[in-house]
Amino acid sequence: MPLVHIDLSAQRSPFQRRAIADGVHQALVDAIGIPADDRFQIVTPHDPEELIFDPNYLGVARRDVVYVQITLVQGRSRELKLDLYRRITDLLAEAGVRPEDVVITLVENALDNWSVGNGRAQLVELGTVPGARVEP
Repeated sequence: MPLVHIDLSAQRSPFQRRAIADGVHQALVDAIGIPADDRFQIVTPHDPEELIFDPNYLGVARRDVVYVQITLVQGRSRELKLDLYRRITDLLAEAGVRPEDVVITLVENALDNWSVGNGRAQLVELGTVPGARVEP
């Protein structure tokens, strides 16, 4: 059950913001196999001066960064993560975001770090999540 935070410029239209959110979600479904209805996202528009980044860090020419931070259960392979980065970037390009402007971070945690309602640890009860190699 990923929780996705997307921070981007308020100059991006509401239509494009939704397309970006849709692209990130579809990439999670495609690349790591989360269920299509497992969608929890927070999209936060910012004044451009609030998004601070080096325009050339590691040789990547950035202009209008879209930050994507995904908190998810640990246990995915490096290959799945790399596939996820590529898929997000490809789908966001379709939404009008330059690949150079996509910054993605993953924050991993354990099954017992999640409650998705009613004060229960549903993921512990399930014992696993799609795509992850975890021990209950």
